Parts: sequence; C-alpha cells; structure tokens
Amino acid sequence: MIDTIDADVCVIGAGAGGLSVAAGASQMGASVVLFEKGVMGGDCLNVGCVPSKALLAAAHAAHSAKHADRFGLSAQLDPVEWPRVRAHVKDVIAAIEPMDSVARYEGFGVRVIQAEARFTGPREVTGGDVRIRAKWIVLATGSTPAIPPIPGLNTVPYLTNETIFDLDTRPEHLLVLGGGPIGCELAQAHARLGCQVTLVEAARLLGADDPEAAEIVRHALERDGVTVLTGATATDVVQGANGITLRLKGAGAPDGVTGSHLLVAVGRKVGFDGLDLDRAGIETGERGRLVLDARMRTSNRRVFAVGDAAGGPQFTHLAGQHASIVIRNTLFRLPAKASLDQVPRVTYTAPELAHVGETEESLIKADRDFKILRWAYAENDRAQAEREAEGFTKLLVDRRGKVLGATVVGAAAGELIGLYGLALSKKLGVGDLTGVMIPYPTRAEVVRRAASSWYVPKLFSERTRKIVRFIMRFA
Repeated sequence: MIDTIDADVCVIGAGAGGLSVAAGASQMGASVVLFEKGVMGGDCLNVGCVPSKALLAAAHAAHSAKHADRFGLSAQLDPVEWPRVRAHVKDVIAAIEPMDSVARYEGFGVRVIQAEARFTGPREVTGGDVRIRAKWIVLATGSTPAIPPIPGLNTVPYLTNETIFDLDTRPEHLLVLGGGPIGCELAQAHARLGCQVTLVEAARLLGADDPEAAEIVRHALERDGVTVLTGATATDVVQGANGITLRLKGAGAPDGVTGSHLLVAVGRKVGFDGLDLDRAGIETGERGRLVLDARMRTSNRRVFAVGDAAGGPQFTHLAGQHASIVIRNTLFRLPAKASLDQVPRVTYTAPELAHVGETEESLIKADRDFKILRWAYAENDRAQAEREAEGFTKLLVDRRGKVLGATVVGAAAGELIGLYGLALSKKLGVGDLTGVMIPYPTRAEVVRRAASSWYVPKLFSERTRKIVRFIMRFA
C-alpha cells in the first residue's frame, strides 16, 4: 500500500540547496517533505567541500612543520600516517553531520523520506511507500563527477572526489587528470602529505581564473613538488605492472606518465536519470540540462531547481542563494530572480585564489572601458610578518571608480573576496572602500590600499603640490 501525503513543498535531494529550502520553508510555516536516496548533506559534506578542506588543513599543517625554519624554529615531521589523516577527515565530517541529520530536520517539522523519488505527475512525486502531492516541488539533486571518454579509462580503477577520501593507504604517485579547482586542491594536498603527484591539464591551469593569478598558484604547486603538465591531452589509459599510465599528446608533453593511482577531476555533470521528468512536463535542453527561467522555474512552473541541478556554477553558497529565491517565489509569491553577476569563487590552494564579478577578459570582450588597481601582498605588513607575502589583489573599476570585479591571490584570499562582493552588491566605488577603517595589521588592508591607488595620480600630482604650496603661504 502506498500512502498519499499532501504537502506545500516537496524537495528532492538533501544537499546544501535542498536542505536550505526544506529548513527555511518548514520554519516559516509550510508543510515540507524531503526525499534523499543517499546520505544527508549531499556532496559538500560527504565527498566535497568538507573532506577536501579537512585534507588541505592536514596538508598545510605538514607544510608548516617542514618549513618552521622560516620563523627561526626547528621542527621535525614524522612520516605521514595515512590512517590518522583519514581519521581526521572522517572526524570533521562527523562533527558537522548532526547539522544535516534526519533528526535535526524532523525537528524543524520536515518529513524526511530516505528513498529514491520519481515524478508520477506534474505535481506528484513517489518514493519508498509514499506518494506526495505538492503545491511546489524543488529539484536539488546535485551533480556527479564527469568522466571523459578516454579509451581505456573504464578498464582501470580510477578515483574521483567521491572515492579518494576512502583510501586506506597513502598513494605513492597520484596522477591528477584535470587542472581546475578540485584537481589543484587535491594535487597540492597530497604533495604536501608526502605523495608524488603529477597533474595533467589539456588547456591552462585554472582556466576560468585570471591568468596572472593562476600562474602564482602553478608556481606554488611546483614548489610543493607537483609536476604540472599543461597543454597535455590524455589519449588513452593503460594498466600495467608498474601502475596506471596516461598516454599524452601536446607540445612539450611527455609521451606518457605512470602512477600508482589516478584521480579524475575534469568537472562535474548534472543528470536526472530515474526522475521521469517527462511525466511532470519538465523540459531539458543542451547536454540534458533543465530549461529554467530567471526565477529558477522549470517548464513546469510548479517545479523549481536549485544548486548544481540548476545547471550553472556549482557552489554551495550559490545553492543557498537559489534556496532563498525559491522560498520567496513559492511561500510569498514574490517574483525573485537569480543573478550570476556577483557569485564569488575560491580555489583553496596555498595561496588561495578568489574572484568575484567581471574579469579582464569579460570586460575586454564587452569592449568596456575599465582600469586595473593593484596592491601586492609583499607590501602588506601582516603578510610579511607571517611569511606569506606571495600574491596580490587586482581591482577592476569603471572610469568613475565603480567596482566591476576583483581577484585576490594570496593567503586568506577567500576571506578577503567578501569585501569586494559587498562592494559589488551595493554598487559601491573606490571611495567607499577607502573610507572603511581596516584594523592594522590585517591582510584586508590590501583591499583598501588597492582602492586608494585610484587617487594617487591626482593626489601626488604637480597640480596638487602647487595648490598645497599656495595654501601654505597663508598658513
């Protein structure tokens, strides 16, 4: 027998976006049903943001111990015990799990159904032993690792971000296929933890980011022992007695590289297999992505999509924004719309690389007039004191000094980018950034310093000197 439940909101997927919708809607008075066929918390908690940052934290600690002589100290790092590092990663996940647990969301009043869901009508979803008839349905089904069609790849035991954190032993030589944020972060983490690492990227490293900033990250990876091969395309994969071999082509690339383990990190894909979207009248377009309007609605106006399922940039913080848009549209019938203009992104290598807003490339392509304001970490006293003076901030402004976009590469770049994000969201200019009193000594001073450089040509000009000399004659 199948029970039928009437609900205001039905959410499919308990990742960041789905949990935000479920908790918000329920606490505001809506009746909510949440389906999750896997584990609560989705990719971010279990195989993405949380475990990767935990592994990076261990790697950075190992690096600090190795380089304690920078501070006039002597330290000895014992060989890395991989089971202990793995236990650390699992402990971090376990510490956060209660925040995403079934018990917590049931405490919010959400009916949680741990089963696979599928559409049986435009406003009807079935899963387990229940049928849900909902006023609104939200797809929050996330994404999965993209696996490129490289001959031989399906014959070797490759890793993805969903499996690499389960390794019982330290990889002797990790091959990383893909030079995006995931590939760079995990390459550096494993190198700092004592693994030999080779990273293979068909184009350039961190291709979506500022090339100058990406080069700083590349040099950091190479200093940590990562062999970085860019412009190298994998033609096939072979399992041999000595390990897994990636055969390559490309100018300057070797014929092949062999390692003990292979991590595939070429991006993620969105799929809706098993959901029976057609039964709900939901259309898909290019590469199987949902056809959405600016309000996050599918072709079935009663069905929304959030997070990775929406088919745009794949960030947890964007999923949270999607959730707020859906809640405003469904619970309050407000025509809230999504925008990608101010979505920040961070690569959590050391140094970190963060960006928000327009890039030089996008502004040049749009034939817009802009100016670049810069400030180097080397001119920041906190960065010097902590021996992390590599990096810079680059601020893009229009001819009137309005903030258009910004990049930060350096220690804590992910923390600093929020200042630029605020400036963008409030349509602020350089005068607003220079007017903020930043405590000394902090890295955030690079933001104010970059903005202040807008005024340097005028303040220290010959005209200003003449004016000051004239005024001083009457002082």
